Amino acid sequence: MIDNWQSLLINSFYFLAAALFILGLKKMSSPVTARGGIVWAGVGMVLATLITFLYPDISNFGLIILAIMIGALPAWWFAKKVAMTDMPQMIAMYNGMGGGAAATIAAVELIRAAGGEHGLSPTVQTLAVLGALIGSVSFSGSIVAFAKLQGLMKSSLIFTNQQFLNLLLFVITLALGAVVIFQGASASTTLIFSFFALALVFGVLMTLPIGGADMPVVISLYNALTGLAVAFEGFVLGNAAMIIAGTVVGAAGTLLTQLMAKAMNRPLSNVLFSGFGAKGGQEATGEDVQGSLKPIDATDAAIMMAYAEQVIIVPGYGLAVAQAQHKIWELTKGLTERGVRVKFAIHPVAGRMPGHMNVLLAEAGVPYDMIYDIEEINAEFEQTDVALVIGANDVVNPVARTDPSSPIYGMPILNADKAKNIVVIKRGRGTGFSGVENYLFYADNTRMLYGDGQKMAAELLQGVKAL
Repeated sequence: MIDNWQSLLINSFYFLAAALFILGLKKMSSPVTARGGIVWAGVGMVLATLITFLYPDISNFGLIILAIMIGALPAWWFAKKVAMTDMPQMIAMYNGMGGGAAATIAAVELIRAAGGEHGLSPTVQTLAVLGALIGSVSFSGSIVAFAKLQGLMKSSLIFTNQQFLNLLLFVITLALGAVVIFQGASASTTLIFSFFALALVFGVLMTLPIGGADMPVVISLYNALTGLAVAFEGFVLGNAAMIIAGTVVGAAGTLLTQLMAKAMNRPLSNVLFSGFGAKGGQEATGEDVQGSLKPIDATDAAIMMAYAEQVIIVPGYGLAVAQAQHKIWELTKGLTERGVRVKFAIHPVAGRMPGHMNVLLAEAGVPYDMIYDIEEINAEFEQTDVALVIGANDVVNPVARTDPSSPIYGMPILNADKAKNIVVIKRGRGTGFSGVENYLFYADNTRMLYGDGQKMAAELLQGVKAL
């Protein structure tokens, strides 16, 4: 039994941890305070973990500490070593681990109830099953997202009657979950394991057809599902910290998912079920490309930028691949010293995860007041002398405004094509992650600077310094 003083102390620390979670999340909403927000939320998690040791029913301290070390030490090492280009994969993986942990808690509680170790009320049994379903889908789906982002799996895998099969599997999984709820303590372990197996398979099949261009939205969605699963299992365990933390994460992930889908001008159902990005090149758009690709060398591009009044830099995933953010910042400082106004334009879905470009630029030391989102910067492109596009593709594709047959039609884009001159740094002539040909590259005011992003940024910097 738990004494009154223990209950008061535990709940007080849980309340403090919950407050730190919420305040930390609030601080994460701004790049200026995001680092502090992460620290605050981390302190809250440490407090919630330590105070749990005061529960009198907990006895396997050695196993608990071992589990914490097994989870924390490798996570710290990988977080220190992971390249910024691989950050989305790491987030997908760790998010999946959270869903898997929630599903594992549900499995333990359901199996214990089936074995007669303790009873679960119908309400708690229902929450355990719902948390198990959501957590399992988040776990297996996040693993598939990781494999796609890591290049271990094709961006999308579509086969005949796939959506019908997914729907059928989902209905069967729900039916098994309902049977587990209604049978309660009499549910067999075979039934419970079958339910979990189908939930895991459904998570895989649901994620397989989703194209790589939609991965930011998918990662955000699975983050929301993980939070919801944790909250449900918090009710099952009677753990206030899990309930609050899960609810906060679930709510934040849901709002972020909605914002990401809105930024792509596509409903979430279209993201999940359309297989966007499965086809590439000209198959993905109905218009014929007009114009030609016009190359430029770094020296001429540097002259163009050095004598400009304003330059807007549009970064994309290619910036992360080339690890060119530091050279771009050096170039920015070189231009600023010549009196050129330089700004950075960020699209909400640039990169492979929400906020990917902001993290990259912050890592390089770019001041936050030089970074603008799409609503703040779009009107300035018409008065901009040079738009430097490095690694961005779909988020600057004007076909989103002009071709109703294009998969990205209606998606808000950065108006880079309205700048007086556009310089695009690109390795080759391939399409973007969605597979849609970029008509910006063929515009009369666009010049292509072919080569590795970091190398080209260095050459641009040398060209500016030589003037």
